[in-house]
Amino acid sequence: MQGMLDASLAVLLPNTIFFLVGGTVLGVILGAIPGVTGAMGIALMLPLSFYMTVNNALTMMVSMYVGAIAGGLVTAILLRIPGEPSSIVTTFDGNPMARKGQPGRALGYAVGAALFGGLVSWAALVTLTYPLSEIAAQLRPFDILSLVLMALVLIAALGQGSVIKGLVAGLLGILVSMPGTDPSTGALRLTFGFHDLDAGFSTLAVLIGAYAVAQVLSDIIDVERKMEMVEATAGRMWIPLKEWKAQSWNLIRSSLIGTWVGIMPGIGATVGSLVSYSVAKTMSKTPEKFGTGHAEGIVASECGNNATVGGALIPMIAMGIPGSVTDVFLLAALIIHGLQPGPMLFTNHPEVVYIIFAACLISHFVLFLIMTAGIRYLAKLTTVPTWYLFPIILLFCVIGAFAENNRVFDVFVMLGFAVAGFAMEKTGFSLGGFVIGFILGPITEKSLRAGLTLSDGSYLDIFMHPVSAICVVLAAIMFVWSLRSQHRLNRRIEQTVYETD
Repeated sequence: MQGMLDASLAVLLPNTIFFLVGGTVLGVILGAIPGVTGAMGIALMLPLSFYMTVNNALTMMVSMYVGAIAGGLVTAILLRIPGEPSSIVTTFDGNPMARKGQPGRALGYAVGAALFGGLVSWAALVTLTYPLSEIAAQLRPFDILSLVLMALVLIAALGQGSVIKGLVAGLLGILVSMPGTDPSTGALRLTFGFHDLDAGFSTLAVLIGAYAVAQVLSDIIDVERKMEMVEATAGRMWIPLKEWKAQSWNLIRSSLIGTWVGIMPGIGATVGSLVSYSVAKTMSKTPEKFGTGHAEGIVASECGNNATVGGALIPMIAMGIPGSVTDVFLLAALIIHGLQPGPMLFTNHPEVVYIIFAACLISHFVLFLIMTAGIRYLAKLTTVPTWYLFPIILLFCVIGAFAENNRVFDVFVMLGFAVAGFAMEKTGFSLGGFVIGFILGPITEKSLRAGLTLSDGSYLDIFMHPVSAICVVLAAIMFVWSLRSQHRLNRRIEQTVYETD
């Protein structure tokens, strides 16, 4: 408790609160502009973190994370275009309510639900992270390996598109992390004679290229799309307490679902929002109202959406496994500052963990104030042509890729992975799975080598201990289940097409 109090006071210091408020505002802005995501913004901020203290860097990036996830609700409600992919479910009821002449009410429900979901997930973050890190510290190398394997299968099984393609994307990410110096022998590998690859691919260059620049390339295709906006009014954003009481069970249930989904590695806020919405519709007494501007749908979507933030931070801090794509960039920020995420982070640098806790909590309240007081100005961001932003984004990408090692080679690496990321998205391969695989690659290799050393080269040892055996079995079950589900879906689609013809 004392550590949390000290961290909160540290975050509230003038030089740090500036980064917290600025990060939250920037996150909301990025989340509110269609075509620009919070993950992209955090990726662009990675180079700047070189010149910050670890406290300021983490405070800024965590607050950006919080702000961006909620910022997408503005365009989702007013334009029916989610600023963030995770806000797509909010369009189902948010935009219809706005078009009924109640944009303020729709925004009020969304902002209030976002705050509630975020606070519930923060409570889970503070409560569960330390016990989980204690458990993780006792895990064997093969246990870590099986957890990573399960995370990759989970990403592939619950992501969009082909399960096989999602798994292949994750394995490709691991492969891309391998060139450079072998951590066990010190010998060079997979460099193909290029000395620029002696230290491997730059983390910043790969992440910025595959995610930020690839996203820009994708958005350029839709740059001329027309948007029809509903005018926002902040006057009716305050929802009466009686109406919130009617939503109490929906708020609690959706927040818990979002938190649990966030804890599951690699799934992300979109699934949390969708599952919360689906459960709310199933358990509602008036399911037919969903999709017509129903308050229950808005509350469920935004609660589940924002609750994934705290949930996703739990495995990142406790085990070093990112709970979402955005957490990949937070992991990179920790590594850049010489910190190793995982079980020992609590032991070696507890003050860093408490800074993350405090930044996550305070930024939710700052977010609520920004969204309620500045909604009129945020609504105007929806009219900013995205093609104005593309040159600025690309400039920051080039600077960021160059800044890490001061070499032009990394800029070409960034451009190469931008093309690769764009191609992966267009061909149905999971870009999120790729970047998560890239970050988890070193952990996977280290765990595999250490496990084989302890077992005298026997892979069977992975089935000799309960944690690793259970994780492998669960990964296999999820893989088979997802293949069967996809096969059934394809047969249904074929049958529908046949009947239509």
